[in-house]
Amino acid sequence: MNLQQLRYIHEVARRGLNVSEAADALFTSQPGVSKQIRQFEAELGVEIFVRHGKRLVDVTEPGKQVLAIAERMLRDADNLRQVGAEFTNEVAGRLSIATTHTQARYALPAIMRDFMQRFPQVKLELHQGNPRQVCDMVLAGEADLAIATEAIAEYDELVMLPCYQWNRCIVATPRHPILKEHPLTLEAIARYPIITYDDAFTGRSLINKAFLGRGLRPKVVLTALDSDVIKTYVAMDLGIGIVARMAFDAAADRGLGMADASHLFESSTTRIGLRRNAYLRGYVYAFVELFAPHLTRRMVDIALAGGGEDYGM
Repeated sequence: MNLQQLRYIHEVARRGLNVSEAADALFTSQPGVSKQIRQFEAELGVEIFVRHGKRLVDVTEPGKQVLAIAERMLRDADNLRQVGAEFTNEVAGRLSIATTHTQARYALPAIMRDFMQRFPQVKLELHQGNPRQVCDMVLAGEADLAIATEAIAEYDELVMLPCYQWNRCIVATPRHPILKEHPLTLEAIARYPIITYDDAFTGRSLINKAFLGRGLRPKVVLTALDSDVIKTYVAMDLGIGIVARMAFDAAADRGLGMADASHLFESSTTRIGLRRNAYLRGYVYAFVELFAPHLTRRMVDIALAGGGEDYGM
């Protein structure tokens, strides 16, 4: 038994049992992967995968347990390497962040600037995707942390650290009637075509929930992956937009008007997601605390170790 065999079975499972794709990802040959898996199964005395001819078609019951243990062992091996790197150099390295467009565009710029000034020898990588994609990046080891609003709560393998709460606003062309509604109501919003986020993004479920709670069926004519695209089409007067309040900048969005809608929708909580029991380098703790000052190193360690969830937000 060796770590390479664990990597092989883990990657095959992650690639939907496609041995060819796993071999390509691991920069090796398909026969080599298959041979190592067979040898590993023979050593364990159980089959990890169900086969139909030469194809892998499913995971056996004992195989599910083996894969879970393999994932933990690979994560621990990665943590061991991180420990060595931490003691070698505490202020240099790489920090990979997976997040959504709204966070990357509106919440992170000042944090990234401050972090780069404090840790000039740390290479930052910023990956964007929808909330589920950014969580998957962390679980696959492609990113160190995820920053998102929805989906993180659905992943038991991630520790959720609440950072801040936010709500929504309505954007429209400056003379649009919706901006003259006082008070602004869901009924008034529902009278107009709506442009907002895709279902996988930025608290969209809470928007749907608010309208359904009042028995309203809003006419959503266009959905998009980020706030800037929504505002572009709103500026063309194709509909009114429902976006995160942080995504409206009066100076930058001079061609639009805004009405606060925080009284109409439940607040959303942006969270940082970290792999459970992950070993974090010193500058990762520093980044987390820059983004959410209440998340001190001690609080993060308690959360990673499975402690309580009173994060003082």
